[in-house]
Amino acid sequence: MFSKSCKYAIKACIFLANNTEGNCVRVKEISKAINAPEHFTAKILQELSKKKLISSSKGPNGGFHMNSKQINQPIYNIVKCIDGGGLLTECVLGLEMCSNLNPCPMHFEYEKIRLSLKIMLENNTIQNFSELINTNKAVFI
Repeated sequence: MFSKSCKYAIKACIFLANNTEGNCVRVKEISKAINAPEHFTAKILQELSKKKLISSSKGPNGGFHMNSKQINQPIYNIVKCIDGGGLLTECVLGLEMCSNLNPCPMHFEYEKIRLSLKIMLENNTIQNFSELINTNKAVFI
């Protein structure tokens, strides 16, 4: 459902939420933790930083981190930054003419799923998912 880039972005943000506490984390450490290629991770983190969804610092002690506002943002912001809004607006079959008035065979069934997904992404924050991991209610490996 999400692109590989988007999955890595969400995992990177959760990792940062759990590991920064005012300190920067280097790309190498993040990529290792989320099991993603370092160069690919760097590009994703740069995009998230450019959109101010995470923060970055240059220099010998530089890296990436998140502040409290960023940690409390909805997951939807990350998905929209990396994958765009198409997941929640486009036809599941990729048909340009699909709409409520001119539906594809899957339109109305997928519309229910799309709404449920949108609500989940908008109502959950990085912090929510981070807490699930910290309380051993979810895994992150």
